[in-house]
Amino acid sequence: MAKKRDSSVLLENRKAHFLYFLSEFTEAGIVLTGTEIKSLRARNASLADTFVYCKNGEAYLANMHIAPYKDGTVYNVDHLRDRKLLLHKREINRLANSIKDGGMTCVPTKIYLKNGYAKIEIALARGKAEHDKRDAIKARDDKKRIDRAMKEGARAKDE
Repeated sequence: MAKKRDSSVLLENRKAHFLYFLSEFTEAGIVLTGTEIKSLRARNASLADTFVYCKNGEAYLANMHIAPYKDGTVYNVDHLRDRKLLLHKREINRLANSIKDGGMTCVPTKIYLKNGYAKIEIALARGKAEHDKRDAIKARDDKKRIDRAMKEGARAKDE
């Protein structure tokens, strides 16, 4: 049977870009059950308050909510269970050392499908201070204002 050739983003964690300075993005696989992947494909999940931790040489995804599959029966699992991430040993060691030493955390940024498999993009994150968040809001508002002025200028030019 041929593998699926889709590459669609299922979930994005936009809040992570606002709350953290993100660096060192890594792609990882997720260990899911059959009903979890069906629910994920239906976009019935959330990345809010999700983080990655390392324990006994393995990486886990904690607090990721995947709603129980509506047509699932006894095969539905706990919606907040910790899910194992599929990474190489050197990647897990690098993440564990960065989390332990540098005062950083690891957060997921998006979940997508790649060749029929669910993949997650994780990034090392350092928390932003309050003034950094205000600067991000100001830059976003300035960009909106400039785009609006350019659009109105283009309309006036056409008329």
